[in-house]
Amino acid sequence: MDMRSNNHQQQQQQVLDGSDIVELVENEKVFDKFVEQKFQQLDQDEDGKLSVKELQPAVADIGAALGLPAQGTSPDSDHIYSEVLNEFTHGSQEKVSKTEFREVLSDILLGMAAGLKRDPIVILRMDGEDLSEFIHSPGYEAEIVSIYFSALSGCEEASLRDCIAKALQSLSVDHGMPPPNDPWVISNIVEPIVESCLDEEDKREKCVSQERFLEAFKRVVERVAQRLNEQPVIVAHSENTFDGSGIRRLLSNKFEFDKALNVALEIIPKDRHGKVSKEYLRAVLDTVAPSATLPPLGAVSQMDDMIREALKMVNGDDGKMVKEEEFKKTMAEILGSIMLQLEGSPISVSSNSVVHELRHLPAGGSG
Repeated sequence: MDMRSNNHQQQQQQVLDGSDIVELVENEKVFDKFVEQKFQQLDQDEDGKLSVKELQPAVADIGAALGLPAQGTSPDSDHIYSEVLNEFTHGSQEKVSKTEFREVLSDILLGMAAGLKRDPIVILRMDGEDLSEFIHSPGYEAEIVSIYFSALSGCEEASLRDCIAKALQSLSVDHGMPPPNDPWVISNIVEPIVESCLDEEDKREKCVSQERFLEAFKRVVERVAQRLNEQPVIVAHSENTFDGSGIRRLLSNKFEFDKALNVALEIIPKDRHGKVSKEYLRAVLDTVAPSATLPPLGAVSQMDDMIREALKMVNGDDGKMVKEEEFKKTMAEILGSIMLQLEGSPISVSSNSVVHELRHLPAGGSG
């Protein structure tokens, strides 16, 4: 895209890098007010303490902010939800005072801020201009022809409507298109526009020619650009590449590695001989993950597969009791194995989601 388009993109975005969160936590007066408001909202029985049940909405909000699927949908992410709850309750069923709630909330928010500093989230205001420029760019037709062949691959009998819906999945925020597989985008933009742009015969038409597809597809995309111009959509966009460099840094600094492991091992049960069960390898790995620049368990499926393989290699699920030193050595082997796999095949993750509460973001965000 040209310089004008790049300038337009910069004007239409703001970057969430955690600095606002740090500012909130460090401003005691403002943070106290925030905690007071949140505490009162959660304290349903108004007894001045929060029960496990009353804490659940806060835990759910924190999970959502971390990008985790809803509770009950994945054992790995459920483990993280229970860890967050344990942070508040210290593993007991006791009620949590306002002071304890403030301390833990401060720690969690600062942890999130550190994550955002490392992997900022860009808030994009999509107003149709970038999509319109893509439609009129010299490379548009060649790219759409390529999309046409991939969209029809294996489904030559698909209707024109189905071909267009499938082809729209190939457009991304880089083209100026809100995430086409987001449920809100499907029901509010994609489906109504495809319906309005095609007549009944078009919708049923099969064995679609390239020329017919290109003409209908362009009509749909132009209408999407027009819809975005009338009602811009706000999208939260983040990108991250896990290439093993964070693990290499951690393993090469013995002091930092030992410190991270000791913090994680403090909360792990031990028998009377000080031995630890290997069943806790996964939990400790999850605690050490931020220090190794790894995502939390349950957040990236490819990474979860890699971790499962690394655990299998060291018989991580045999539940054997081992001394702390052996446990640490095994953890170093697991991380080393993951590091080598990532160096050979880095995992790139990008996520895009429509942010409804920022729908009225001003056009000139801070880039």
